[in-house]
Amino acid sequence: MNREELHNLLEHLHDKYNRPEFIEPDPISIPHSFSDRHDKEVAGFLAAAIAWGNRKAIVKSARRMMQYMDNSPADFVRNASPAELRHLQSYVHRTFNGQDFTDFVLGMRHIITQHGGIGEFFESRYATTGDIATTLSEFRREFLSCEHNPHCEKHISSIDKGAACKRLNMYLRWFVRRDDRGVDFGLWRSIPMSALYLPLDVHTGNMGRALGLLQRKQNDWKATAEITAALRNFDPSDPVRYDYSLFGAGIDGFLKQ
Repeated sequence: MNREELHNLLEHLHDKYNRPEFIEPDPISIPHSFSDRHDKEVAGFLAAAIAWGNRKAIVKSARRMMQYMDNSPADFVRNASPAELRHLQSYVHRTFNGQDFTDFVLGMRHIITQHGGIGEFFESRYATTGDIATTLSEFRREFLSCEHNPHCEKHISSIDKGAACKRLNMYLRWFVRRDDRGVDFGLWRSIPMSALYLPLDVHTGNMGRALGLLQRKQNDWKATAEITAALRNFDPSDPVRYDYSLFGAGIDGFLKQ
C-alpha cells in the first residue's frame, strides 16, 4: 500500500467511525450523558480509567459508577461524606476495586480543590510546559499526592516509567479534539489538537504495524510517540483523528484480509 492509498484508507475509516453512532457503545457515552462541563470531566476520567477489555462491560461498569455517585459526579467528588465514600467500597470492575474508586474520587477532589477542575489543571500545566508528556507526568504526580492506597497507582499510567498512557491520552482526545462530528467534546481549547498523542493499545498498535505506521514491537511511550509522528505526516494539525481509523480497521477485520 503506497502513501496515497494509506491516506485514503485512513480518511475513509475516519469518516466511517467519527460519527454520532460511535458514541452509544463506547465509553465516551458516559460523559456524553451529562451537560455540565465538570460532570463530563469527572465522568470521563472514571470511564477512561476502567477502559480496557470489552467495551460493553466497560460502559456497563462505568454507568454503575455514576449510580454510586447519584448521577452527580462532580458534586459527589466535591462533597461526598465519609459515609458516602465508604459506600464505594462495594464497587468492583475487574482489578479496579472499591478502594481504588474511593482513592480516585479523593484524587480528583484534590485536583478540583487546588486547581479549580481537571480541565483547568491540564490547560494550565500545558500552558506552562507546552508539552503533553510533561503535563501527563505532572498530572499523575499531583493526582497521587494525597493519601491513597498504593493499589490504585496501577490504574493511572506512569509516563516516567515509559508507559503508553493509553487511557490518559484517550481522555485528552475526548476533551481537546473538536470538529463538527459531535463525538469528542473540544472543551479544553487552549491545548492544540496537534499536541495530542494517539491512545495506543494492543489493537491500535497491531493495526499501526499492519499499516506500516509503527515499527517498534513494544506498546510503550516510545511507540506512542512513533505512531503519532507517523500520523502527523497525514494531518499535522489533528493527528489523533486517526484513532477512529485504527479502531475502525480493527472492527472491519483489516488484519484478517
